[in-house]
Amino acid sequence: MPRVTFLPAGRSAEVAPGTSLLAAAGAAGVGIPHNCGGVCACTTCHVWIEEGGEGLSPVGDEEDDRLGEAAGLAATSRLACRAAVGGGDVVVRLPGNRIAS
Repeated sequence: MPRVTFLPAGRSAEVAPGTSLLAAAGAAGVGIPHNCGGVCACTTCHVWIEEGGEGLSPVGDEEDDRLGEAAGLAATSRLACRAAVGGGDVVVRLPGNRIAS
């Protein structure tokens, strides 16, 4: 199973392919804000992908539109509620001062 690692917490979880990064964060004990409940209606779950981004689900139109509103937008930005793990390992960085809960 793919391993998803969250930085700066350094916590990881092995999850089944198709699992969202938001769900993987929960499995790793990492709190990622998701004010809209994870339905792609906000950008509070914005993360940066440091490794393994090519193995994530493609960015859909809804996520692409919403990402334009994210603070600290980068080429590797994704919304954790929409990005789903594929078959490979992923390293995710939480922007700002977000840490494990």
